[in-house]
Amino acid sequence: MRVGVGLPSGVPGVDGRTIIDWARRAEQGPFTSLAVIDRYVYDSYDSLTSLAAAAAVTNRVRLATTIVIGPLRNTATLAKIAASVDGLSGGRLVLGMAVGAREDDYRAAGVDYRHRGRILTEQLASLRKLWGSGTIGPRPVRRGGPEILVGGLSDQTYLRAARYADGYVHGGGPPRAFSRAADRARAAWRDAGRPGLPQLWGQGYFALGDDAAERGAAYLKEYYAFTGPFAEKIAAGLLATTQSVIQYIRGYEEAGCGELVLLPTIAEPSQLDRLAEICASL
Repeated sequence: MRVGVGLPSGVPGVDGRTIIDWARRAEQGPFTSLAVIDRYVYDSYDSLTSLAAAAAVTNRVRLATTIVIGPLRNTATLAKIAASVDGLSGGRLVLGMAVGAREDDYRAAGVDYRHRGRILTEQLASLRKLWGSGTIGPRPVRRGGPEILVGGLSDQTYLRAARYADGYVHGGGPPRAFSRAADRARAAWRDAGRPGLPQLWGQGYFALGDDAAERGAAYLKEYYAFTGPFAEKIAAGLLATTQSVIQYIRGYEEAGCGELVLLPTIAEPSQLDRLAEICASL
């Protein structure tokens, strides 16, 4: 199993130079990907713009959205930007997409929240056609355009992944939760008659070092406040010790995960250094 790390582009108050330096440092470490999360109504950087900046200072790591909220964006614009990031990075983009769950993001984008599932399905059906048509450039680095993942937990999620994408990305939680979702993704893949196996990505949040757990948990409670009491459960799953990170990685590996992304809750370079040290020791 490969292990990637998130950019701190979703942590409030982070400055742009920190994001760029983080990407440059991650390129030198044991990580295989750099990933971003996505919000509109939040003190965060745009996900694909952040990956474009990371592309300029990296050459090796894959650049992934885990996830980008597709329906917030015009499909042709999304196709254009994704193809651009893929081209700038030499074909390293992995475009994870999902519907998201926050109505305020949809209000800000002027998109009907009730139609988000239909819009995502239409986008997934259109992206490869747009990339292959030659009408929206740049020309894809690989045939068919960037790799696509689909995230979520609904029945439609697994059907979309099997029909339109290269795999599935899970939203986080204990390895057993990922294992159940991965089983459903593989079953949908088989039912759709797809050869081989889908890519399977997972993720989790970390905060390492003195007083980091409290700060990281506070961020998660605020970020996921829209879920109500469930935000406490998300915060309780924060990886705050060396042993918890190791157990999480091993659990996901045993569950069949292909790439696990660990997302920072604190935008300090020492967090990246601590995680790199743990991952390099495995």
